[in-house]
Amino acid sequence: MPDLPAARFGAPVDPASLAVVLIHGRGRSPEDIIGTAERLALPQFAYRAPPAPDGSWYPQGFMASAEANQPHLDQSLARIDREVKALLTAGMSRERIALMGFSQGACLASEYLYRNPGRWAGLIAFTGGLIGPEGTVWDRSRRLEGTPVLLSSGDADAWVPCSRMEETARAFEAMGGAVTLKIHPGADHLVRDDEIGLARELLRKAQ
Repeated sequence: MPDLPAARFGAPVDPASLAVVLIHGRGRSPEDIIGTAERLALPQFAYRAPPAPDGSWYPQGFMASAEANQPHLDQSLARIDREVKALLTAGMSRERIALMGFSQGACLASEYLYRNPGRWAGLIAFTGGLIGPEGTVWDRSRRLEGTPVLLSSGDADAWVPCSRMEETARAFEAMGGAVTLKIHPGADHLVRDDEIGLARELLRKAQ
């Protein structure tokens, strides 16, 4: 996977403030997820948006077999990890770093948090959940230490079933996350203004 530089938005990295790693959806771009971040109206934070090769973090759906999405999934998780480590090297702590993604990016953000437990500034997953086929059992002994988690979607979304959103919420709650699950009746594949408001509130409380 080519290690393309992340797009940047907002303020310079400041260990006393927050940094947000933005993860775009399939067929989208860093500029697209930055556009979502602009709606937060929190320009005092540092935002980093790495690009997926050819616009996709992994080839199949997020509920396909593990083998179907390898090695791309592990490579994509490693790319997000490099972005996090760059922020750590710049003086940030994990408690000051949040993850925010939409669709495929929300699934990748959720999976990254699961595989890297501990206290983070937060997870904002717009229409996404933990990765794995039906019947996946997640290790709930891992601890999130109160990390705030926002999971939001619409029940008419064709890509991410509400059942997986609910499974993800239960797994993160069992891991000690402070989870907010918001399912919008009749809503489809987009980020609504009230979801932006919930995300803004999460980040403001974390600062």
